[in-house]
Amino acid sequence: MWVAPPFQRLLDRYIPGWRADNLSLRYAMSIPAKEIWSAHAQCKARLVDYVARHLKVKLDPKAFTIGFGRRATAYKRADLVFRDLDRLKKIASTVGSFQIVYAGKAHPQDFPGKELIRKVFEASRQLGRKVRVVYLPNYDIDVAKILIPGVDVWLNTPQLPHEASGTSGMKAALNAVPSLSILDGWWIEGCVENLTGWAIQGKARKNARDTSAQDAEELYEKLQNVVLPMFYKDREQYVRIMLSALALNGSFFNTQRMVQEYLLKAYKR
Repeated sequence: MWVAPPFQRLLDRYIPGWRADNLSLRYAMSIPAKEIWSAHAQCKARLVDYVARHLKVKLDPKAFTIGFGRRATAYKRADLVFRDLDRLKKIASTVGSFQIVYAGKAHPQDFPGKELIRKVFEASRQLGRKVRVVYLPNYDIDVAKILIPGVDVWLNTPQLPHEASGTSGMKAALNAVPSLSILDGWWIEGCVENLTGWAIQGKARKNARDTSAQDAEELYEKLQNVVLPMFYKDREQYVRIMLSALALNGSFFNTQRMVQEYLLKAYKR
C-alpha cells in the first residue's frame, strides 16, 4: 500500500512509528484537521495539474472530485453513475458541482469491458461542462499514485456479490480518502456509515440478477442528500470522516496485517 508524500510527512511528524507498526495509524485522529486538509489539497492540485497537462482539460480544484480507478470489466459497472444523466446534471446544479476522474484498462479480449470505457466517454460528451468527466490513459502504479490521493471520495460500484476484495478502496483510505461503495468485498467490513465513508445499498431483492436501477438510485440519493451537502456546507465534519478513514480503515486494511495473518494462520499452523 502506498501513501502520498504530503501524508507521509504528516504521519512521520504525528505518528513516527507508523511505518513499522501500521496499527498505530489509529492515532491519526490526533492530526489537526487543517493539516490533513492542506495535505489533501496538495494531492488534489497535483491531480488537477496532471489532467491539464495530459488531457488538456481544466478541472476545478475546489469542486468535489469523485475517483474511479480499476480494471474495466462488466461487473465493476463503471457506467452505473451515468444511468440517469439528467439526474446528475440536476444534482450538480442544485446541490454542488462535482467532477469524475476515471482510469482503468480492459483486457484486450474483454469486449464488454472495452464497451464500458466507450460508455464513459459518451457520458462525458453528453454531460459536457455541467459534470466534467475525464478518463486517464495508461493506468498503472504511477498514475494511481496521482489519482487516488487527489480525489475527495473513492467510488466503487460492483454488482453484488462479485467483488473479491477492493484493494483500491484500501489504498484510498491510507490517503485519507473515504469511500462511497456498494457493500461488497472489503467494504462490508470497512464501512462505518458516516464515519469511514458511505454505503450504497439498493433496495433490490438479494437474489436479483441485476440491481443496477436500485443501486443507481441509492448512489444519487447519497450524493444529493449526504455527501455533497457535507462537503460544501460542513467541511469540518467531512475532514473528520477523512481522518476516520485513515485511522480506522488505514490501520486495519494494510499489507502488514495481511502478511501477519498469513504467517500466523496459514504457514505456522
